[in-house]
Amino acid sequence: MGRDGAQHQVEIAAPPEACFDALLDYDTMPEWSSAVRSCEVLSRDAEGRGLKVAWEIDAKVRSVSYTLAYDYEEPHRIGVRYLRGDVKDLSGEYLLEDTGDGDTLATFGLQIDPGRWLPGPVKKMLSDQVMKRSLEDLRRHVEAAG
Repeated sequence: MGRDGAQHQVEIAAPPEACFDALLDYDTMPEWSSAVRSCEVLSRDAEGRGLKVAWEIDAKVRSVSYTLAYDYEEPHRIGVRYLRGDVKDLSGEYLLEDTGDGDTLATFGLQIDPGRWLPGPVKKMLSDQVMKRSLEDLRRHVEAAG
């Protein structure tokens, strides 16, 4: 099995700080992110940001659970690294770039090794359904709050 990567982008009518704050509000994420069934912060850093977070994601094909470790470059980058769970390996990042007019270009990049072979159409569906939907949910949530 190899690692497959995908990347999606969306422009959000809000500053990077608002997007960053929304992505760190793990407690409310299941309420506004349609792919998130549940998440639990297992440990936090000195600023209260989640360092280790356990997730259950609706991947449409089935539910997937995993625990990720996070690192932050506030307010422009959130990095994720796989610790354990239902896949073999996973890493990724959110990049939040100021477009110069008060908006944000949000990029979500993810590399995953599911630990088993998946046909191309299933990989594409997972990418579209989970990653793209995640960014669209973020956009709707942040713009509604603004």
